[in-house]
Amino acid sequence: MRLYTGRGDRGSTDLLGARVSKDDPRIEALGALDEASSALGLARAAGPTTTTRDLLIAVQRDLYKIMAELAFTTEHYPQRVEIGADRVAWLEAETDRAASAAPTPREFVLPGQTPQGATLDWARVMARQAERRLVAAAEDGAVRNQEMLRYLNRLSSLLFALSRREDYEAGAPTLLAKGVDGDDD
Repeated sequence: MRLYTGRGDRGSTDLLGARVSKDDPRIEALGALDEASSALGLARAAGPTTTTRDLLIAVQRDLYKIMAELAFTTEHYPQRVEIGADRVAWLEAETDRAASAAPTPREFVLPGQTPQGATLDWARVMARQAERRLVAAAEDGAVRNQEMLRYLNRLSSLLFALSRREDYEAGAPTLLAKGVDGDDD
């Protein structure tokens, strides 16, 4: 089986129902979502707790549902929406649970105290990038399901809370970005 077709050699690719330019906002968003999922995979491979690992798998599966929904053109849009308010509520509950398990500093945090925490912080950055790309696709009229935007907005909070919890459970102190507010103490 060949993994390439050559159809995209001239700068276009397929959505579910149409051929579009590779710089189409939907393609940009799909790429950023794929990057976020890969960052979550890296975070899983870094050896977090079982609870965190299981959450990351569930989030990766949700990201693929978002990608599938985003890939449909208007004419082929599915009747069933995969990411709804229930998944946003689930993400909020998991964020609250993770945040309650470790102190949450009010100052900026320097990522990198543990490999597990650092990879979760990287995944958070990638999730925020995916959110920005999805917003651009929404502004272009390509996002019908606003719950996908809410989900990605909440995802960065979950990943921040999980990173703090992983660092805390590993016994690593939180390192703050001192001096950001003008105080270098």
